[in-house]
Amino acid sequence: MSKRLSLTSRFQAIGIGGSLLVSGAALASAPVLMPEPYSWLSHTTSESAAQGLDGAWLARFGFLTFGLAVLWLASRCHGRWGGWATLSHGSFGVLMLATAVFSHRPFLPGQPFDAFEDALHSGAATAMGFAFAFGVLMVALIRRRHVGGIRVLDAAALAASVAIPLGMLVWTGVGGLLQRAMFLIAYVWYAIEALESE
Repeated sequence: MSKRLSLTSRFQAIGIGGSLLVSGAALASAPVLMPEPYSWLSHTTSESAAQGLDGAWLARFGFLTFGLAVLWLASRCHGRWGGWATLSHGSFGVLMLATAVFSHRPFLPGQPFDAFEDALHSGAATAMGFAFAFGVLMVALIRRRHVGGIRVLDAAALAASVAIPLGMLVWTGVGGLLQRAMFLIAYVWYAIEALESE
């Protein structure tokens, strides 16, 4: 019985990791489908999923698979993470799904868009950042209590969740690059948590 549980656990960890990989590949590839003058350096992932764009489906698919992967992981890690961390990361997953459903305004000037949908997207994206930071902090505190010390990856994820959004306000010309770095850190953090959930 324990061998079957171990195989199921490994299968789920691989499934979560594979979903994160598919999501990351979709978001990394999405700029290829964007019209000029989209630039992955200055434009965000949300802008590659913007309203009224033919190729926006790929970035939305990336958001969708990311959200589902995190929800799957949170459901598996409740015992290890504790209630607050599970709630925070579960909220991150739900909010990521919301960014797939509600799209950003288009980056192309003069194109019509739904301002309410754009506001919902922005609100979900902002809340998602707070949910990630709080969730990482809660996991880091639990790990510190049980293992001692704070993992470098937890510290990096916390620092990135604060510093990168501020950097995006200052260095708008590389806002897309900075945001993608933040996404990469989140992907790595969740992937390692998935491996540890085996």
